[in-house]
Amino acid sequence: MEQIKKIPQRGEIAREDKWAVEDMYPSDEAWEADLKALETEGEALAAFAGKLGESAGVLLEYLTKMERLNEKGSLLGNYCMRRSDEDTRVAKYQAMVGQFMSVVVAIDAKCSFATPEIMDISDGTLDAFYAAEPGLERYRRYLTNLRRRKEHTLSPAEEKLLAAAGEMANAPDTIYGAFADADITFPDAVDAQGNRHPLSQGTFVACEESPDRVLRKSAYENLYNTFGSFKNTAAAVLNAQGKQLKFFADARKYPSTLDASLDHTEVPTSVYLNLIEAVHQNLDKMHRYVRLRKKLLGVDELHFYDVYTPLLADVDKKIPFAEAKQTVYDALAPLGEDYRKILKEGFDNRWIDVYQNEGKRSGAYSAGASVHPYVLLNYSGTLDSQFTLAHEMGHALHSYHSNKYQNPIDADYVIFVAEVASTCNEALLMEYLLGKTTDKKERAYLINHFLEQFKGTLYRQTMFAEFELNIGRMIAQGQTLTADALCAEYKRLNEMYFGPDMVVDDLIALEWARIPHFYYNYYVFQYATGYSAAIALSRRILKEGESAVKDYIEFLSGGCSKSPIDLLKGAGVDMTSPEPVNQALELFGRLLDEMEALTAE
Repeated sequence: MEQIKKIPQRGEIAREDKWAVEDMYPSDEAWEADLKALETEGEALAAFAGKLGESAGVLLEYLTKMERLNEKGSLLGNYCMRRSDEDTRVAKYQAMVGQFMSVVVAIDAKCSFATPEIMDISDGTLDAFYAAEPGLERYRRYLTNLRRRKEHTLSPAEEKLLAAAGEMANAPDTIYGAFADADITFPDAVDAQGNRHPLSQGTFVACEESPDRVLRKSAYENLYNTFGSFKNTAAAVLNAQGKQLKFFADARKYPSTLDASLDHTEVPTSVYLNLIEAVHQNLDKMHRYVRLRKKLLGVDELHFYDVYTPLLADVDKKIPFAEAKQTVYDALAPLGEDYRKILKEGFDNRWIDVYQNEGKRSGAYSAGASVHPYVLLNYSGTLDSQFTLAHEMGHALHSYHSNKYQNPIDADYVIFVAEVASTCNEALLMEYLLGKTTDKKERAYLINHFLEQFKGTLYRQTMFAEFELNIGRMIAQGQTLTADALCAEYKRLNEMYFGPDMVVDDLIALEWARIPHFYYNYYVFQYATGYSAAIALSRRILKEGESAVKDYIEFLSGGCSKSPIDLLKGAGVDMTSPEPVNQALELFGRLLDEMEALTAE
């Protein structure tokens, strides 16, 4: 790996490589004015208290204003959060996020009457409302989904109290973000020649991908030793997160935090548990891959700082961002010209914040603003960075289609399907790259990357999901999530998932402290289920062509107009069955067979 250059300041990044936040608001002042308008609109909504069951017209008026308020609130939130993520050290934008959250929580508290009042409308009365006011049909899906959670809805006074606690409930995530992205710093990593490499959460994976084992070990030890010095603080924050999830689950009379989380998205808990069981049944394949990695690296002991470096480093190359965009564009040809036209629009009109700068939020994501999606990258020129581009643009085009074809009330797709479009793009990119090469080494290199996707998404994210499930159970049993307890459980799971050929040390036991997704409320399992669904969808698209693409675009355009299970069934995948997970892991096994054959000599 080339020596990592000094991380630039935000002002040193070229304009064309920054996202166009001005497409949302031309200035911070315009944002502030709209935030004040939001407060006024919130007051107008609050005036409907006690009236929603009076008539169809009143209910329609409330829902119409509520939908517009939510649309404005989404744009306001997108602007301040995108600005804050550009440089998490800038106090002004941190304050704007805090100001926005305070306004939203206040509005939620004032409007907390709405759900109980809507619940109190009888089925017969609501049917009469639909007949009397055709405009209510726009909100039928929303109302039906809301009313199905009637047994978990409290009295107006109790709902107001829970809504007022929303800002406090966000505290663990807020504290963790400030700690992990803004405050914590790491010693430079040092390579075999004594060169120093700036180490951050954004540069860590690039260091771990280096063929220089001295650099990899240095980065690994410096990162985790630093987290280790704050392990009790990190554990206390994660414990607070678990406690707040339990508080709200108990308050709403759910049997567990898992039930509370998945019920919100209409996903049966059996899907979560089936995933873990299916992966457990296929751990032998993961252990085979670890054994092959150890053999090909030629090491006596395989450590966790050896799991990201390419097995065929001489095939690795630096990929300029312009080349990555063109490759992704070419690879997604099976999705049709209409899809690629939107993709190019995003590439050409600054939907993407491309490169790392000091203080920028680590990782990558897509945020589906109403004007257009916004994609955050920390592009480093690796093959993995190219796949991340494909991944995040999959999210972006999912948001684009849902916003275009659904009313705002039904546009925001739930997190269960959020990772499907992104991973389908990755699978199509991999097939494109494999189809272009006849070189044995390059094919082995690409297959290894595909195997790494399975390892990182299907296996690793399921391990994360199992960890989250188990710490939720610990909290439910009255245990405190101490650093020692968290490390012990995390180490046990690593030993189970990676098998006997991996050295599971005390530093990897600290990895839980650097995973932000543990503050997302049982989010991570959806990477694994989404990956399984995406593999199935990509195979169908490549095999069946236009008819499969039509079904897939309808899925992208569905928003939350149906349950996520039904949306995926419409595209040809049934996630209530473990079959998609098993089929994906069968593909992993076949790829592993080919990789073993290609590297047998």
